[in-house]
Amino acid sequence: MAKVNISLDAELVVEVMVLAGVGSPQDAVEAVVRDYIARGHRTEARIQSQDEPRRAADGLPPLPEG
Repeated sequence: MAKVNISLDAELVVEVMVLAGVGSPQDAVEAVVRDYIARGHRTEARIQSQDEPRRAADGLPPLPEG
């Protein structure tokens, strides 16, 4: 996997390290990025599972009334 070097404010990185409980600045930022991506995937999966019953109901012919 390719690596990218970025510079961040030291206070921001220290706060991330404390919140993540990680001693390495790179590991802390990587953990936050991975969590952000995982959270996005969970949100996408939850939205998709909520839409499936709606899509199934949309595909059914209307019930006869009367």
